[in-house]
Amino acid sequence: MSAVTPLSRVLAERCTDCGDSAGVAFMTGLLTGEGTRDDYIALVAQHYFIYEALEAVTESMAARPEAAPFITPHLTRLPAITEDLRFLLGDDWRERVAPLPSTAAYVDRIRSVAGEWTGGFIAHHYTRYLGDLSGGRFIRSLLQRRFGFDTNGVGFYLFDQIAEPRAFKSTYREQLDAVDWTDAERERVIDEVSVAYRLSTSVLSSLAEAKLQAA
Repeated sequence: MSAVTPLSRVLAERCTDCGDSAGVAFMTGLLTGEGTRDDYIALVAQHYFIYEALEAVTESMAARPEAAPFITPHLTRLPAITEDLRFLLGDDWRERVAPLPSTAAYVDRIRSVAGEWTGGFIAHHYTRYLGDLSGGRFIRSLLQRRFGFDTNGVGFYLFDQIAEPRAFKSTYREQLDAVDWTDAERERVIDEVSVAYRLSTSVLSSLAEAKLQAA
């Protein structure tokens, strides 16, 4: 009988290329010099709506045994996002931001799937937070150089309560591999991670399209 491939490895192999070129181009431009400060602010604004939804369902999932091991305040992003927007836009920032249609679709998926199904919650939690943690330090450093930020404005990418991101991610993947899902449930989780990746990159594509329309 062959050994079952760890779920974390399957996700790395099958779900990291679910986006599109426009979304990739938006982030690449932001980090390499083509994107503007306004482009960055637009991205932070969409993050607000995504994490508002995800962290609301995180609270409701905390009592579920399968979900609890993944939940820690060290990952919470919403307070940092709100402070970033206050710094970037001013105290009236909330009246100045709105979700794009692609963001609204992402939020709806989080609320309807991640808010009701534990496997769906873990899929969306994994997709967002491990991605943020993996690229956070590098992205923050580039944005600080590009736009002259200190820590204000890029708090989203600062995981100051996680001293060793690599060790944290390793533990997270071990927890992911340890969940005792049936084969059918495991495939369903893999599919939902793919959905989450596509929704995330769809937001980036929408930001790229909005930038072109405004040019």
